[in-house]
This record gives sequence, structure tokens and C-alpha cells, in this order.
Amino acid sequence: MEYRNHAGVKVSALGFGCMRFPTNPDGTIDEPLTRKMLDRAWERGVTYYDTAYPYHNGESERVVGRWLAGKPRDKVLLATKLPVFLIEKPEDTMRLFNEQLEKLGVEYFDFYLLHALSAERWDNVLKNNVLETVQKLKAEGKIRHLGFSFHDEFSAFERIVTACDWDFCQLQLNYMDVHDEAGLRGCELAVSRGMTVSVMEPVKGGNLANPPREIMDRFTALHPDWSAASWALRWVSELPGVGVVLSGMSSMEQVEDNLDTFDSLRPLNEEEKAAIAAASELYRTRTVVPCTGCRYCMPCPMGVDIPGIFRIRNNAAIYDAEASAKAAYGRMAEKSRQTSCVRCKKCVSQCPQHIEIPDRLAEAHAYLTAE
Repeated sequence: MEYRNHAGVKVSALGFGCMRFPTNPDGTIDEPLTRKMLDRAWERGVTYYDTAYPYHNGESERVVGRWLAGKPRDKVLLATKLPVFLIEKPEDTMRLFNEQLEKLGVEYFDFYLLHALSAERWDNVLKNNVLETVQKLKAEGKIRHLGFSFHDEFSAFERIVTACDWDFCQLQLNYMDVHDEAGLRGCELAVSRGMTVSVMEPVKGGNLANPPREIMDRFTALHPDWSAASWALRWVSELPGVGVVLSGMSSMEQVEDNLDTFDSLRPLNEEEKAAIAAASELYRTRTVVPCTGCRYCMPCPMGVDIPGIFRIRNNAAIYDAEASAKAAYGRMAEKSRQTSCVRCKKCVSQCPQHIEIPDRLAEAHAYLTAE
């Protein structure tokens, strides 16, 4: 296992993400199998375990806590996250923090993050004095290293990352998501401020684990023993400033594959980098709507999330992910969906790609709502 510096601490380069544990038919965590997976990772040198308040409907922290009780506390690096989306008043921060300590059965957290920050959630953090509370907890030793995870645009990331002296941040990065959300610019900005980065979604929620045949054939020609997931993990592990790469593992096979990857990490050579660049390009040729996400079309006067809808539609085509795309569209607020479009075409005049946006929104809606 490779070890690195993350916020001044020696950590395993592979972190066990505790969001996708195996489940029983009723949706509860299969705890016996989960414990075997956690034990296997521990035996092979994984020291970093990342959970959060809402994972598995609140059960992830409890399962991790029961597993952690059998391990030397000073040898396990535990990360969890404050659900800032549940904070309605200043005292909620301490209430939730103490609940997490109890669920996990610990007296301190090695890494504590404000969960899934966005511009809107950051405003809520400031409104309810969350930052002051967690900084006080850090001064008391109950939080060893303070950071945040992030899901929004770069402008929001820039505002948050420069607001105080964070120890680290957690970003979604993979060889497809280089410009989405904070992207590589966010990673570079964090490093420039002396922070390290923990990476989430390195395999894009599993979408990069089962690529089209033309991509996998090129990978296999170079390394028959590397899985598609291994290629994705190796790419992201080389980004400057990355301290730990998180993988949400759902099976023992995934655990073993990831462990083998991080036992044999080495810099990618030019031919391997070219194979990943080619894979990225092949994925992009499957794009249905030529939207770049520049957001020049926004704000829509009717509240339609134009780039969000196009991103969902493209993901369905690029990653053969029809079911998850339809589910994502279904979760959109009603005002954000295509049905609010009145075809004013203000967006069309602003689009650098000259997309006939109302027509393409209607096509996307038909596809994403078809039974």
C-alpha cells in the first residue's frame, strides 16, 4: 500500500468510502459482509475510512462505529461529515456533532468535513455560525483536521476555499470530470493555499468501470490485468496535491481490485496516458447535446436548469446510464424541468454553441420521462 501526506498526516493513498456498502434485499447494510470487506482493507494497509451522517439512511456511521470498536483507535484515520443541510439554528451544529461522536463511538474525529458545500449551503454555514463552532472544536482537539466536501461551480469553491485556513477539501475528480464543479482548477487552487485534496468519485459512481468495448480493448491491449476502474484510479492518484483517493466499495471483488491497484501504483507512462486521453475522447463522442456547461444561457427567466438537463441527458448516452439519468431528472425540482420552458428563446441568443435549446430540451424531456 502506498502512503502519502494528507493535511500533514501519513495516510493510505486508498481510502475506503463508506457510502456504497453491500445491502440486504430490504435495503439495510449487509453488516457481516461489510465487516469482512473493512477487515480485508485494514489487513492490507488501508488506514483512511470516510463516512457521513446521511450515508445508508444514517446507518453507515453506526456500522463503521461497531467495526471501529475492535481496532486500535490511534491507528485508524476516521473521516465523517457535518450535515450542514440539516442546520436551522446555531445550536444544531453541536447537537449533530455530538450525535456523530456517539454513533461512531469515538471521542474525536481525525478528519471532519462540512458536507457537500455549495453557494447556498455556505450562506447557511455563515448564517448559523457553523465555522466558529467547528473551529472551536478543532482547538479543543475533538477535530484533528478540518475540511469540506464540495458540489457546485468553481466560483462558489473559490469563495469558500479562501474564507479560512482549511486543512483539506474533498473534490469530485476523474478523467471525465476535469472541468465540472471545482474541477482541476479547484484542485490547483487548494494546493496553492497549502491544502491537500481527498478525491471522491474517481470512477464517476461506477460509470468508468464498464466502458464501451472500443475503450476496454485499448486498455486490455496494454495491461490485461488492469480493470477499467484501476485505470481511472491510477489517473486520479497522480494529480498534484491528492492525498487520498476514496473508493466506495460494494463487494469483496472491488476491495481486492482496488487494493491490488494501490499496491502497484507507479507513474503512468506516455502510452498509458494516451490510452486514457483516447478513452475520454471516445466517451465524449457519445454526447447527444453539444452543451459545454458554460451557462451563458442562464439564468432562465422561467427557472429551467438548462445545462443541468443537458448534462443528465448526455450522461445517459455517454455511460449507458438510462435508468440513473431518468431518476436524476425525476428528482429535479418541477420548476427546473423542461415543462416550465415557454420557448422565449432568450437562451438561444446567448448560446455560443448555437443550440436550439427549447427543441433539445423537449427531446431530452421525452427521453427522460419515457416509460
